[in-house]
This record gives sequence, structure tokens and C-alpha cells, in this order.
Amino acid sequence: MSSSALLAPTTPRRAWLADLPVLAVAVVWGGSYLAAKGLTTAHTVIAVLVLRFALVLPVVAVAGRRRLRALTARQLSGAGLLGLVLGGIFLLETYGVVHTSATNAGLIISLTMIFTPLAEAAVRREAPSGTFLTGAAASVAGVVLLTQGAGLTVPGAGDLLILGAALARTLHVLLMARLEAVRGADPLSLTTVQLGGAVLVFAVLAAVPGTGDSPWATAAAFGPAQWAGLAFLSFFCTLFAFFVQMWAVRRSSPSRVSLLLGTEPLWAAAAGIAIGGEHLGPAGFSGALLVLGGTAWGRRAVAGN
Repeated sequence: MSSSALLAPTTPRRAWLADLPVLAVAVVWGGSYLAAKGLTTAHTVIAVLVLRFALVLPVVAVAGRRRLRALTARQLSGAGLLGLVLGGIFLLETYGVVHTSATNAGLIISLTMIFTPLAEAAVRREAPSGTFLTGAAASVAGVVLLTQGAGLTVPGAGDLLILGAALARTLHVLLMARLEAVRGADPLSLTTVQLGGAVLVFAVLAAVPGTGDSPWATAAAFGPAQWAGLAFLSFFCTLFAFFVQMWAVRRSSPSRVSLLLGTEPLWAAAAGIAIGGEHLGPAGFSGALLVLGGTAWGRRAVAGN
């Protein structure tokens, strides 16, 4: 797909068909914070990541085994590169969440909404539209208000890790859209190779002494609630999420996809209210409206390009 194809106008109906699955990813990612908090400690980050990815890898490998064989060596190498980036995203994000507040994490990861259009504009050597930046800025301002209930803490190592995860997310979305090696390849096959690459990264790290509890010991300590949380993280927040991204960036644009995924903090707050018993004040509700309004504004700007 050429860069001009990524900018081709789409009808409102077709745009919504591409947007709704991406919005669903933002919803399940928002719920992933509560699930991950119930599973992960500083000593089990890598173990949980191994289990999370290894649980779903056999399913996708069996489902797409015939199309997987059709991948060329070049496509395999491209998907492997995406898998390394994917592994980096989850390492940075999971360690970051463990070592910082949920408030800071939700705010910083939302900066992907700004990083992606800026990076895409730099690649194309074009300035992003003022309308899009206005919508993105409104969304980020909304996240600031949305996360003020617990107050911001002094930035630390965890915050820097989350910032690295936001940058890695931007790189991942751009590579999926622009990497020549994976163009024309089957999305399920590419997702399978990516997951396999990420599992390999986590498994190698798990074998290094001093990196935390082993996956086997962690799995043995899990009860039914932990396994249910792990299944949610594996099948919805991992398999479904990255398959949709591979599909969506070919029918939309990296900026549009990232803007929709940037509503993740809003859904995280909704999960916290509905399940975790948290409460939003007037500032939080104002922030939620800004996130929704800014996202809608930015979507129209990208659709009009």
C-alpha cells in the first residue's frame, strides 16, 4: 500500500467500519490495567508476560498454519522485527506501571496520540494539520483532567519507562503501516510471528538469573481469578488488539488509529468506576468529555486529508 493510499478519502460508513474495532481495542486495553494489577508484581513481570503471550500463541499458530507457510523470508523477517518492538512495548509498559502511579501511566501513554502524527508528518516531510493537532491537544488535556483525581506524582524511573512505551507504540504503528517487508502479507500470519517474537524475548529474559519468579512458579500460584485475568489479557488485550491494528492501519492511517487508541485512559477510568469502585469528580467528567470531543474532532481531520 502506498502512502497516498493511506491518505485516500473514505466514506463515513467505511471509516466507521474501520474505527469501531480499533475503539474496541482501546476499551479492552483500558480494562487491562485492572487485570494486570491483579496479576503482576515487580518480581513477576516477565513471568506474566511469558504466560500471557504463550497462552495465545498456539491458538493463532494452529488457526493460521496454512497461511503462515505462505510467508516469504522477507515477510518473516519484517514480522520478526515488529515482534521485537512489540516485546519492548510490553516490557516498558508493564515495568513502568509497576513502578509509577496509574495516574502518571495513563497520562504519559496517551502522548502516543501526539507522537504518531508528528512522526508520520516527519516521515512524509509534511506538517500535520492544525485541526488534527487541536483535537489531539484537547484529548491530552482531557486525560490530564481525567487523571487528576489521585494527583500527579514527581516523575521517576517508572514514568520514563511509560514514556518509552509511548514512543515504542508510535514506532510499532508506523512500522505496521510502512514496512515494505510486510505489505501484502496475511494479518493473522503477521500477528502470529509477532507474538512468537515477543514470547522469545520474554522467554530469554526469564532464563536470565535474577529477573524474577519463573513462569512455572507463577502459574502454579495462580487461582481461578488469576487465570481468568490472564485469559482476558491474552485473548482480548493481546491477540484481538494486535490483529485489529494490523487490519486497521491498512484501511485508515497511523494517526487515526493512534488517536482512537488514545482514548484508552478514558476506558481505564470507566473500568475503575464500574469495577474498581473509583469515583470521578467534576474535573474528571470534564476530562472525559474532552477526550471524546478531541478524538471525534481529530478523526474528522484525518478523514478529510
